[in-house]
Amino acid sequence: MKKNTFVEGTFIATFAIIITKILGVLYVIPFYKIIGEQGGDLYSYAYNVYNLFLNISTAGIPIAVSKIITEYNTLEMYEAKERVYKLGRNVILIISLIAFFLLFVFAEEFASLILGEIKGGNTLSDVGFVLRSVSFCLLIIPFLSVSRGYLQGHKYITPSSVSQVIEQVVRIAVILMGSYIAINVLNKSVSLGVGISVFGAFVGGLFALCYIKLKIKKNTKNFPKSTKVDKVTNKEIIKKIISYAIPLIIVSIATDIYSLTDMTLIVRTSYKLGYTASESEAISSIIATWAPKICMIINAVAMGMSTSLIPHMVSSFTKKDLSSSNKKFNQAISIIILVGTPLSLGLSVLSYPVYNIFYGSSTYGGIILRYTSLQALFASIYIVISMSLQSLNKFKVVYASSILGFLTNALLDVPLMYLFHKLGFHAFYGAILATILGYIISYTISITRLKKDLHFQYKEILNTILKVLIPSISMLIVLFILSLFVNITVSSLLNNILLCLLYALIGGFVYIGISYKMGLINNVLGTDYVNKILKKLKIKKS
Repeated sequence: MKKNTFVEGTFIATFAIIITKILGVLYVIPFYKIIGEQGGDLYSYAYNVYNLFLNISTAGIPIAVSKIITEYNTLEMYEAKERVYKLGRNVILIISLIAFFLLFVFAEEFASLILGEIKGGNTLSDVGFVLRSVSFCLLIIPFLSVSRGYLQGHKYITPSSVSQVIEQVVRIAVILMGSYIAINVLNKSVSLGVGISVFGAFVGGLFALCYIKLKIKKNTKNFPKSTKVDKVTNKEIIKKIISYAIPLIIVSIATDIYSLTDMTLIVRTSYKLGYTASESEAISSIIATWAPKICMIINAVAMGMSTSLIPHMVSSFTKKDLSSSNKKFNQAISIIILVGTPLSLGLSVLSYPVYNIFYGSSTYGGIILRYTSLQALFASIYIVISMSLQSLNKFKVVYASSILGFLTNALLDVPLMYLFHKLGFHAFYGAILATILGYIISYTISITRLKKDLHFQYKEILNTILKVLIPSISMLIVLFILSLFVNITVSSLLNNILLCLLYALIGGFVYIGISYKMGLINNVLGTDYVNKILKKLKIKKS
């Protein structure tokens, strides 16, 4: 194994995440056909609640472990670094057991919180069953996350990224085979098929954990160790892990609460505004689960960025090199803007045929995807800014920005839904707008504090935003002209795929070509790295 530089690690992590997300997007095409719309609603409930519990038990500890390991490696405290890993596993064991117990025992109570008084859709027992099925994942995924944090703390991004692909492939195999056999072969209930599907995360996590453990065992010489006992106690290490983990958990919980809040408030408010129970559940699940699944490619850039950003930023911060930290922060946000903008705009333009490709005909799917694809770009920026704050020990800012962002979303959801309904628009526009406003509040507070406390400058980011407008607008103009000759209409599956490929190829060519000629790609990624990519592709530099 070899260590990865910041940009290289970013692209390795991002590439692996994109693969997993593409797989995660593609599998839903056959899966949705197997379980149907009501099964899709059930699946959405299970995973949104599960993600909340998973983040409570995993989001903080693994990243805290990664951060402390990087810090101790920089300070050459190798013995303490190994104790961090062992103690981190012990802490997460306790947390994951508690989370599993709460979700398994109180599954129907959580189901009641989601459904409220809605009648005619999924039952409390159905939702409770799938929540219990997915709860077993909490016994394996936390340990997988800590092991990945150990590797990432040493700046080994590749094996951690490969494990994500393994986890996703195995998980999808269990989801598709399990649901198909249960529903179509054995003629069992949809709820059983969905229950087996969500259990697939446990099986995938087990395979990935075995791979990670094997990699660590085979490469022990790559992890610096020392017989000298460092002057830091286990109590101090545990205290440090918890102090680093709490804000990370808060940020992750806030993100999941965005989804859970939207899901719960949308389903109830839609029902009160005159939508049927099935329509309310469908709208809620599309916003909370199915549209975001298609938007995963946009979020993958931010997730890959965060994986590589943390150890490098912590290393710079530990050395008190704030200039380097500022540079990495600006580069991270600039990459999100450079890559995420065309993806978000392109997906918005093609929302109807894309949604039809994955889920078939839907009354609300295309229109919801059009705006959630734009929402995904805001979410990606939020992820990277939050991770940067945590790397720089700005925990109070994390608390304030996350809580105020969540409150903005929660408080505006229902009023904005009623407002849009009153104006004659779809009520769910209000929920989407509330989420975007919540994200904007969160990262506005964050970047203001970074500027005030650490004197961060954002000239590079502003330049990137201004320059990205030119290729973005050009791409939209070209796609508009193309639409005069090739209409964006929902038709057969093959026609939809060909239509999307045509628009994606032409739009991508215009955006990348103009960005490269402007020097935008070189400015954001670095000339050396771009030349390295061109050399591998055997493209002559102009």
